[in-house]
Amino acid sequence: MANLSSPDGIVLLAKKPGLTSFASLHSVKKALGTTKVGHTGTLDSFAQGLLVVCTGRLTKLAGNITEFNKSYEAVIKFGEETDTLEYTGEVIRTAPLPTLESLTLALQKFKGNILQAPPAFSAVHVNGKRASDLAREGRTVEIPPRPITVFEAELKDTKLNEKGLVEYCKIDFTVSKGTYIRCLARDIAKEAGSAGHLLGLFRTRVGNFDIKDAAGFGELGEFSIDSAISSATAAISEKAIYPDDTKLKEEIKEKLRDLDRDTASLCGFDSITLKDEQSEKDYCNGKPLRSALFTTNLHDLTPAASYAVFSQTGTFRGLIEKESGGRIRHRFVIN
Repeated sequence: MANLSSPDGIVLLAKKPGLTSFASLHSVKKALGTTKVGHTGTLDSFAQGLLVVCTGRLTKLAGNITEFNKSYEAVIKFGEETDTLEYTGEVIRTAPLPTLESLTLALQKFKGNILQAPPAFSAVHVNGKRASDLAREGRTVEIPPRPITVFEAELKDTKLNEKGLVEYCKIDFTVSKGTYIRCLARDIAKEAGSAGHLLGLFRTRVGNFDIKDAAGFGELGEFSIDSAISSATAAISEKAIYPDDTKLKEEIKEKLRDLDRDTASLCGFDSITLKDEQSEKDYCNGKPLRSALFTTNLHDLTPAASYAVFSQTGTFRGLIEKESGGRIRHRFVIN
């Protein structure tokens, strides 16, 4: 557990549906008595699941651990496509419901390396402005397709109508950074000869971090087609905050972890150790990086990789990166 007098650490938080990711950090701030918190990947307001939250000086780390693959459970509703690609948007297209066979065949085409066009309602910047802001102004937003990887797309459940056509389905996805599950819902439905949008989303993993280890996980109910249908009738408030939950705040304190070597490994970083106290001072003062500062020869580091830097006593001091061209640079320093 991290030292609460200086709450520099990482805590996993189970975000509830109906709250923004920003509002969901309210409980972390209250529990740890700090305003310095940051998460490593936003979830839409209607979605629920895992937020990896960095606190104190480790907020610098948040932007460096967003490269992770992520796993989701998603519920798709067929027959209607919305402008936001999820249920809070306006219906812009309708189409017949798909057969189970056409859905199964379509799903096979969305595995592996594919190109995906991000949604108009997204945080992607177009000419210096958020695409979502432009879309709300009624302006046409064209975002070039981007390469993504879908490692897993497994059909887990369906709800059929009286004619045997698919009204809803639940799919488990594991995807690369930057993948929009909303777009997968749209594109899978279109490939199946239908239209569709996302009705519910549950993020279960971020890299090596699992929702089952998150504070507040026990407060989340079962995620299913029926629960997603039920949740879609609830109002979403952009100003709502977590209630003052004493149990959750205690759980956050218990689960806050220091960035030690084991946690660095969970974050996807190998560790490198400073040679002595003078080397630690030189590193923290931003002196040029050279092998003499470390117990490892920097020439032996793997290109295009980041390394967590630790003192001889095991204190996390920052990140360094060996670029693909071989140059080694500071990512950031913790003094």
